[in-house]
Parts: sequence; C-alpha cells; structure tokens
Amino acid sequence: MKRNILILIKRFFDIGKRAFSMMSSPYYQGFPAQMAFYMLLSFVPIVIVLSQVLGIFDISVRYIYRIMERYVSGDLSKTMESLFSYKPSGANNIILTATAAWAASKVMTPMHRLSNYTYTEGEYTSKGLVKERIKSIVMVIILVATLVFTLVVLVYGKMLMRLTIGAVSDNSVVDVLWTYLRWPINILLYFMIVSINYYIMPSEKIKFVDIIPGSLFCSIGMMIATIGFSIYASQIANYDIIYGSLSSIVAVMFWLFLLAQIFCLGVVFNKAWVDSRDEFRTEILK
Repeated sequence: MKRNILILIKRFFDIGKRAFSMMSSPYYQGFPAQMAFYMLLSFVPIVIVLSQVLGIFDISVRYIYRIMERYVSGDLSKTMESLFSYKPSGANNIILTATAAWAASKVMTPMHRLSNYTYTEGEYTSKGLVKERIKSIVMVIILVATLVFTLVVLVYGKMLMRLTIGAVSDNSVVDVLWTYLRWPINILLYFMIVSINYYIMPSEKIKFVDIIPGSLFCSIGMMIATIGFSIYASQIANYDIIYGSLSSIVAVMFWLFLLAQIFCLGVVFNKAWVDSRDEFRTEILK
C-alpha cells in the first residue's frame, strides 16, 4: 500500500515534469494570447446564436447578460446589451444565426489546432483547411447545444422536478431537494461542457476517460481564475488610470487570457497523464 502511494506521488511529479517540458515550447507560449483574441471576437456571435436558440425555450438572453455584466462595464456593456436586444425575424433571423455561427467558429480553430499539436507531439495541427472549418462549425453547434441544455436545466429544473417527483411527493420536498441539488447540478453541467470540448477537439480518437483529469483541472482552474479575477478587478485593479475608455476591453482580454492559459494547461495535462499511465501501471504490477 505504501509502495503504491509512493508510486502515485512519483507519477504526479512525472506528469508535472512532462507538462512543464511541453509548455516550454514556443507554440504553447504564444497560444493563450492568440486564443484570448479569438475568444473576444467570438463572444458576441456565440451569444447571438444562443439568443436565437433560447427563444425557442422562452428563455431570455438576460440570463447570459447578467453573467457578462459582472466582468464588463461602462460603454462596452451598454453596447453589448443593445446587440443582444436586437430581434430579427424571418429570413434575417436565419441569415444572422448562420453568420454568427460562422464567426463564432473562429474560436474553435486554435483549440482544434492546439489539441492536434499536443496529441501528435507536433506532427501536425490540421488535416486541411476545409475539414478544419467544418469541424469548427460542428464544434460550435455542439457547444451551443450543450449551453442551451445547461440553461434549460437551470431555468426549468425545479419545474421538471415537480412534474416528476411532485407526482409522488409534496412540492415542499421538491423545493428542498432543488435547493440542495442546484449547485451540484451546476458544477456537473459546467464540467460536462468542458469535457465535451476536450473530447471532440482532437482529430485523433481518444477515450473519454483520458480527458477527465484535464477537464477537472480546467473546470476548477477556470472557476478559481474567474472568482479571483472578479475580486481583483473590482477591489484592486484600476485600469481606467492607464487605458481610459479602453479599460473594459483590457480587463476582459486579461480575463480571457487567464482562461485560455488554463485551457491550454488542461490539454497538456491530459497528454502528460496518458503518456505516464502505461509506464506507472507496469511499475505498480511489478
């Protein structure tokens, strides 16, 4: 037992060593800034697509805006709110959604290339521009579908529980259950969104179990980074002094850079985990 614990500790040190070695590559060092830029460009198109799809379920885009409002302020916040309040109809609706989906797929391209570069150890980043663009659009559709499912569960979760459990129990029991289950469900859905992205991004076929360690790392890391940055931006930092009217954009870019860095570390962690698994499994069986 003691020997297995020592081997496990040794494995985590080995994973850290492998991850550090990969992150020292110039490709990884420039990736977070590149991805943060595309995330900023794709943010509004993704929300526009979400607003069109959420309308089917009678869910207001204000739920998304309230989340965004915590990290964006001033003129930029008002501009985005005016964009989200635009409600096209008919052919304009279809054209806007298709165009927004195409624009939103831009953020998936660097993610796709990073995953391929990592899992093939630098052999290639893409299997062709056309395939890459098609996969990026498919990934956006899956991401939007996952986000819509998450929001539907959060908005109508209590109602769904009342329809199912309420038939055999009192509504007060359902209210208590939802109070205790809401946060675990939120965390589980958030982890699901991250895991699906890690699973579908590489061109190489990988097992779902192999992306769980990096997904956990990324999920926890992004939550800590978001909470930490929110406190930092509201209590400590004062971007207005240096950047003036651009302070909102700079703050968002810095936050997106942190998220991109954590996302990159999650991919590298998955690769290091897989590479070290067989070696240490053999050592445990000795």
